[in-house]
Amino acid sequence: MSYRMLIDANHDEETRVIVLNKEGKIEEFDIEAKDRNQIRGNIYLAKVTRVEPSLQSAFVEYGGNRHGFLAFNEIHPDYYQIPTSERKKLLDEETELVTDTDASEDIDEPESDEAEDVINQEESKRVSKQRKRYKIQEVIKKRQIILVQVTKEERGNKGAALTSYISLAGRYCVLMPNTARGGGISRKISDIKTRNKIKASIDSLKIPDGMGVIIRTAGAQRTKTEIKRDFEYLTRLWQTIRDLTLNSSAPELIYEEGSLVKRSIRDLYNKDVEEIVISGENAFIEAKNFMKMLIPSHVKFIKKYLDTVPLFIKYDAESELDNMFHENVRLPSGGYLVINQTEALVAIDVNSGRSTREHNIEDTALRTNLEASDEVARQLRLRDLAGLIVIDYIDMEERRNNRSVEKQLKDALRADRARIQVGHISQFGLMEMSRQRMRSSLTERAGSISSQSVQIIRAIEQDLFKNGKNDIKLYTNNELSGYLLNTKRKNLYEIEDRYGITIEIKVAEIDGDETFKIERSELKPDPKLSNSAVSIDSVYEDKSGIKMPIDDESEQEVNEKTQPKHKKTVKRKPPVSQKKIKTASKHPNKKDKSEMDEEIVDTKTITKPRKQKKVETNKRNKKASDPEEDKKITKAKKVTAKKKAPIKEKVKDTLKPVENPKTGWWDD
Repeated sequence: MSYRMLIDANHDEETRVIVLNKEGKIEEFDIEAKDRNQIRGNIYLAKVTRVEPSLQSAFVEYGGNRHGFLAFNEIHPDYYQIPTSERKKLLDEETELVTDTDASEDIDEPESDEAEDVINQEESKRVSKQRKRYKIQEVIKKRQIILVQVTKEERGNKGAALTSYISLAGRYCVLMPNTARGGGISRKISDIKTRNKIKASIDSLKIPDGMGVIIRTAGAQRTKTEIKRDFEYLTRLWQTIRDLTLNSSAPELIYEEGSLVKRSIRDLYNKDVEEIVISGENAFIEAKNFMKMLIPSHVKFIKKYLDTVPLFIKYDAESELDNMFHENVRLPSGGYLVINQTEALVAIDVNSGRSTREHNIEDTALRTNLEASDEVARQLRLRDLAGLIVIDYIDMEERRNNRSVEKQLKDALRADRARIQVGHISQFGLMEMSRQRMRSSLTERAGSISSQSVQIIRAIEQDLFKNGKNDIKLYTNNELSGYLLNTKRKNLYEIEDRYGITIEIKVAEIDGDETFKIERSELKPDPKLSNSAVSIDSVYEDKSGIKMPIDDESEQEVNEKTQPKHKKTVKRKPPVSQKKIKTASKHPNKKDKSEMDEEIVDTKTITKPRKQKKVETNKRNKKASDPEEDKKITKAKKVTAKKKAPIKEKVKDTLKPVENPKTGWWDD
């Protein structure tokens, strides 16, 4: 069957890898977040901080967030603080217990449950002999330095699980530098001819004393030269680790397992994978360089993705990945699974749903259970569910049907790289099984705010690709909206430019388990045109709302405020006196008082014609006044005019005279 590996590394916060089968269905999936790098497989120089006799274990400081847990049976006898002669006897006993024929590979599933039981019995036998003779508080001391490797990731309140038995995984081999196992073959390789061929390859290797080698499943069809080259690479790597350890001080990281891109090529790439398509410049370069070192002739199968459509959307994998965050999983016949993950165990319920194709209930239950077995094995791999798992199958009356379902599940689990133990279906229709925890589950790894922000951006792109161009309204919580606007603003702008849309983010509470909600709306016109129209409308609204005052003095003040500054005030004066106005404007500092008074009086009579008419009418009705009283009135007028002179000067500067051809007067 032909497979295709896709690597999405467009976002710095997250890298995803999937393997698609011929039908385009996801068979393998892995994800790595930048803020939560995988530490399983890393090697640290650690320091013992506490020895716990009640647990027969030690807690060590290795550089993680919490202290690591180191069980007594995971401590190599080389670290026992005992006389050299006793340590030598202990190592000889351990060597006798370990066979050099068949071996179990940590990352491969054993062929049967019986084989797994034999291995566990050997380990318990070794541990029981050690414990009869020694206690951890007798041989391990506080502040002691130990080289450890992480076997289980930190999870919840639990620290990482550690071991001092180091193993280095290559492409075809697994090197165990401090385990006296000799040569071994993965139990997944069952063909006798192939096993004999691999044994001949192992015999040609010069394995140092005290070391062990396991040939992985990927090395089954490889030549002696390829296996030898991989083994020599691992021995050089171990020597580098030893040299670095001698020059380091605890706690310190000595060896890092590698990025997700390298691990995927090393563990998932095989002869069935036709091509590796990578989206992201840095990941593409990293993959090519690693493949050159691993298998130089296969560099041609690595291809760079150049399309503008996101990689996983192009191959219709994004929607299937989104379904992995949901509890319900649909089956082909119409049934469905309900997966609930708790602290104690993982519960999987099988329901018939709309499955009504069979003739009777027994056949319907059998068909649904068989489909559920294949899907359960697939979901365990994709979601990284581990620990105790309980499957509630549909009850069947015939025992042979129960045996068929059990066989179907075991066959489907053979493709899993984790160690698995499977029980039998009980009288209540329940099957118990356990799966090795290789890393944190999908929900635990994808729960960070950076991962959620990347998920939102992918959801927006997927919506636009499927449903066409529309403006987007995104509803999410306050924390996510702030992260998107501060950190992912560039990505949002790129989407807007690419599709010619606008994205609006609103803070809101989302019901249920969802963290965001996307709504589509009609495309708006060009924002530049809409902004200019708004600004113009607002100017006209301001002018129409002005009420013209009747009072003369208030009218003058309003004119001063409302008139534009660049315009000059019109001086309403007969053409005869225009020369005086021009002269005054040219030489404002050289005016005498008489000219100033005359200009003020003329301006006053022109700007207020109605008031002047009233004054003339009143004068006709009045009697002639004394010349002395006229003098007093003239003096009073002059004083009043002098007080208002500065105001009139402002009016003069802001008005522009215009001659009316009909009347000969100068108007606005």
